[in-house]
Amino acid sequence: MSTLRTEGLTRRFGGVVAVDRANVEIEAGKISGLIGPNGSGKTTFFNLITGMIPADEGRVVFDEVDVTGLKPYQIALHGLARTFQITRLFSGMTVLQNMVVPVRRADKRDLLRRAIDGSESEIALQSLERVGLTRLKDEKAGNLSYGQQKLLEIASVLMSEPSLILLDEPAGGVNPIMLETISGLVRSLNREGTTFLIVEHNMPMVMDLCDYVVVFDGGSPISDGPPDRIRNDPKVIAAYLGG
Repeated sequence: MSTLRTEGLTRRFGGVVAVDRANVEIEAGKISGLIGPNGSGKTTFFNLITGMIPADEGRVVFDEVDVTGLKPYQIALHGLARTFQITRLFSGMTVLQNMVVPVRRADKRDLLRRAIDGSESEIALQSLERVGLTRLKDEKAGNLSYGQQKLLEIASVLMSEPSLILLDEPAGGVNPIMLETISGLVRSLNREGTTFLIVEHNMPMVMDLCDYVVVFDGGSPISDGPPDRIRNDPKVIAAYLGG
């Protein structure tokens, strides 16, 4: 059973078709990867799924609910969360304060209210412990290393208890040790039932971590399947080599 399905999803920017009638199914309980050459439409596809930009055509169906046209916070309420290629944290706020932002966005409370109530604090501390950042809870987010900021962003989306997490370039700008930490965290959360869709340029990470891979080129899928099949698919090789 798919947890996420797009049907004919299309987005144009002037004369450029960034996503072109994309039909994609992401299976519940799996770690799926979304790869493709630069400019193939991956980030636009993410933005369409999460309501960051509207689709020109097509549908987004999440857990059999049509979420096409909903605002990002409305989609989040259905259990879908995402991170960004460039982390979107409030650098002047503490790690703990950053943890409650996704929840406050989702239920439209005062986003920048400084006080954190007991229930928020308890859930936030549990999530921070999960990613190994508890000792930094009172540190300003802007003082963290980039890898720690990536972990903080993942921890913050856990606050809304999503069933599907979209990770945008989690390996970008992090060292090999942090990359292993992030991969281990994804595996652990997946074993507990969280589904993942990961956009990533780090091919070794994708092939090692993902159960299933979708390849984009020209704004739509050209291949999908387990990593071993994708590695040897002539269409995929041609897309990356410009053939």
